[in-house]
Amino acid sequence: MENITTSQQPIEQKTLAKNFVANVFSMMFIALMVSGITAFWFASSGMTYNLFSPTGGMNALGWVITLAPLGLVMLMGFGFKKLSVMQLMGVFMLYSLLTGMSLSFIFIIYSAPSIASTFFISAITFGIMAFAGYTTQTDLTKMGSLLFMGLIGIVIASLINLFIGSEGIDYIISIIGVLVFTGLTAYDVQKIKRIGAGIEHGTASSQKLMIMGALTLYLDFINLFLMLLRLLGGRD
Repeated sequence: MENITTSQQPIEQKTLAKNFVANVFSMMFIALMVSGITAFWFASSGMTYNLFSPTGGMNALGWVITLAPLGLVMLMGFGFKKLSVMQLMGVFMLYSLLTGMSLSFIFIIYSAPSIASTFFISAITFGIMAFAGYTTQTDLTKMGSLLFMGLIGIVIASLINLFIGSEGIDYIISIIGVLVFTGLTAYDVQKIKRIGAGIEHGTASSQKLMIMGALTLYLDFINLFLMLLRLLGGRD
């Protein structure tokens, strides 16, 4: 009996790890739905224009909605231990809502068919890389380090280009961004899989890790989508 019980433990652990990854993806999909519905409603109701001043730049409300998600991500990171599971999930959903508001401008700039087609391409790319990251036996840790360096480079280049306003640099940033977030998808899925295989399930800590994993994949998808939209999106 002891041998049977011992042999069942690895199988049970694998099942729990798979459920962990599945729950991470479920949370990510819910967050994407919240953002998508909010962005469409915000744009179709005309409320997106309330984020801009008559001169064309963002007004105070626009800056608050744009920067608030960054603050919420920091809150989730620094408050991981102090926040309860429900509080952390609430912050994540609020983050998704505000991100949807801040992304509603895409329905004004780009045509609906190009948004739909780019979303479809993003979903396929994300799905392929997620599958690759989950099934590969290759350790992607070194690749992850290089991708994070590329991500830092994208942030710095984007900040510089805010002042330069070069379309050429913006195009290059978008291409590199697609490559970086495509790679990060595989890396992050592998990392989430390893977390699921190495934690004690059914605890508050494991549930919080699910939420943080969902946030990570959400960011990968959203940024991949936006980078592709800058390259493929048809403007109205």
